[in-house]
Amino acid sequence: MNIHRKPTMRLLAAALVLAVATPVRAQLYETPWTPDRPGSDNITVLGHVNLGAPLNTMDMDVEQELGRPFAYVSRGTVGVGTERGTDVIDISDPAKPRVIYRWRIEDPDLHVGLGGMDIKHFKWKGRYYVVQSLQFFPGGPNADLGAVVLDVTGLPDASKVKEVARIRAPQNPTGFHNIFIYRHSNGGVYLLTTVAGPKANVYDLGRVVEGDVENALVSEVPGVDGALGPFQSYHDLYAGWHPETGQDRFYGGGTGGYFVYDISDVTKPSLLFTLTGISGVDYGHTFTPSPDGRYAVTEVEYKYAPLRIFDMKAALDGTVKNVRSPISAWTAAWDGLVHNHEVRWPYVFVSGYHDGLQVFSLEDPNEPRTVAWYDTFTGPRNVGFMEGAVANGAFGVDIRNADGLILISDMSTGFWTFRMKGFEGWNGAWYGVANISSVQDWDHGPTGTH
Repeated sequence: MNIHRKPTMRLLAAALVLAVATPVRAQLYETPWTPDRPGSDNITVLGHVNLGAPLNTMDMDVEQELGRPFAYVSRGTVGVGTERGTDVIDISDPAKPRVIYRWRIEDPDLHVGLGGMDIKHFKWKGRYYVVQSLQFFPGGPNADLGAVVLDVTGLPDASKVKEVARIRAPQNPTGFHNIFIYRHSNGGVYLLTTVAGPKANVYDLGRVVEGDVENALVSEVPGVDGALGPFQSYHDLYAGWHPETGQDRFYGGGTGGYFVYDISDVTKPSLLFTLTGISGVDYGHTFTPSPDGRYAVTEVEYKYAPLRIFDMKAALDGTVKNVRSPISAWTAAWDGLVHNHEVRWPYVFVSGYHDGLQVFSLEDPNEPRTVAWYDTFTGPRNVGFMEGAVANGAFGVDIRNADGLILISDMSTGFWTFRMKGFEGWNGAWYGVANISSVQDWDHGPTGTH
């Protein structure tokens, strides 16, 4: 799986052209960090906890019920150490986050590879679970292990946390780089995973936690061959309800760009349209739609790359099958890389690697506008991985919709909690859009089905 592709000079040139081209408008925003002013005036740091050695913290996830104040942080290493697993953090007092449980893979020194990468939680029949994605490589144990499932129903009593399943993919070793969990309109809860191959795997998590792991793989979303040749793999995944058509939809970034499928029948994914042939994009990273499915925020992983914003209306109307031109773009610093993001329309919350937490508004999708920021990483910009050492600092970001709590996992400085002035929670109805985000309604299903 080609996770970190080196950009060619053509790609770098295309990114710079995008930043100044018309009609695409890119806001090149240099964070004015100083020791006395590490963030914008409308951001308040509530709490922070250091999780250990630099370059040992990856993605994160937060539970959405206020009565379950727990966040989950993936521990993987691209630096010194063998932190490969999960940290459970109690945020009952967001000003005083504290680690209350650590799960680690057995015999960590024998394993080869990143370890914990992505993490998501879900609810099934009244119990709560966490899925920790894992990546181990040949040369050590568990090269076929994609994820571990933990039952966390008994929290905050850490003694009640237990491992209930391991999901393996022996046909596609090296694990699951990214995952997404979707509560489908058919009542099922599905784990979508990237694999080292030209597809995304779909697992029925109800079967997994009820002991039928062997039959849990229920579908595969294929890749799409393109001008760049055969499809190699997906990198990131999202699924959501599409209100206008009443469809469950899959959004995947991978070889060649970005792809949208109808997965209403989860066993028979049907390609709807693509976003390919985009200047500067030979391998799509993250692909997140707006609540109505019209706009998309997309990332591609190389230095200088902005987040590109697309209007997919022509594809939704059926007049085109491929969209290739963004309508705008946004980045935090021209010489950096903005990474993972969460859309709470019109806001986009970004983990900006060296530039920390960033928030921009798509109130006018043609004119992205920075509205808040806080630099969680103040170390040197030449310390990190990938070409240009751009990968260090803020990695994971999540939002608790009920009260607007903002959370960041930083690869080197640990776990952070924030408030943004004027943002006291998110419900789509408050902003005149469908109440759809990455947050799932485990009990009722996606908007429009109840």
